[in-house]
Amino acid sequence: MLAAFTLAIGQLGDRGILAVIGKSLALTLAVFGVLGAGLWYGIAALGPSSGVALLLAGLLSVALLWLLFRLVALAVLQLFGDEVVRAVEARHYPAAAASARPLGWREELRVGVRGLLRAIGYNLLALPVALLLLVTGIGTVLVFAAVNAVLLGRELTEMVALRHRDAAGKAPLPGFATRTLLGGVVVALLLVPFVNFLAPVLGAAAATHLVHRGRRP
Repeated sequence: MLAAFTLAIGQLGDRGILAVIGKSLALTLAVFGVLGAGLWYGIAALGPSSGVALLLAGLLSVALLWLLFRLVALAVLQLFGDEVVRAVEARHYPAAAASARPLGWREELRVGVRGLLRAIGYNLLALPVALLLLVTGIGTVLVFAAVNAVLLGRELTEMVALRHRDAAGKAPLPGFATRTLLGGVVVALLLVPFVNFLAPVLGAAAATHLVHRGRRP
């Protein structure tokens, strides 16, 4: 795991990776810009002066940026994650890159829907436990952190492994413990200000190394 993230950090300066970071950041900020404009129009329609509406919209946008940035950044990465994988494979695993089998749009849709249903199901299962642990203060946070570690680890490694599925459609996923540890590291990085927008990119790059090192005989 340490080697995978070390290699991922070392490739942050690559042109392809920088392009993904730039596009992800730009699109994330655009989402929040549209959200902020919508809040301003909505608040202004309630009657406050333009200056007050602008101030309230700005404060709410900052609050939402802090609360929702991780989710939006991860959603945006779904659009560009494959570019990260291709950049890592081109540099470190050229033979595997040449034999990769990119997913068609139907399979991408199926994988996306399956991932969404898995996320909803896992979180619904965790919800009763999280509610019971509200009194502990930190128990609820730990429960959802664990659930997201499992989900993120699976999503990130599956994104890579499906490019190298065999004729029977079997994808070489790393073991559960490895996937969950990967997801846990990404979840921790998402909590660090200014590092959190790099976390999905680092996670996708590290997942690429873990999948390919696991495929080696």
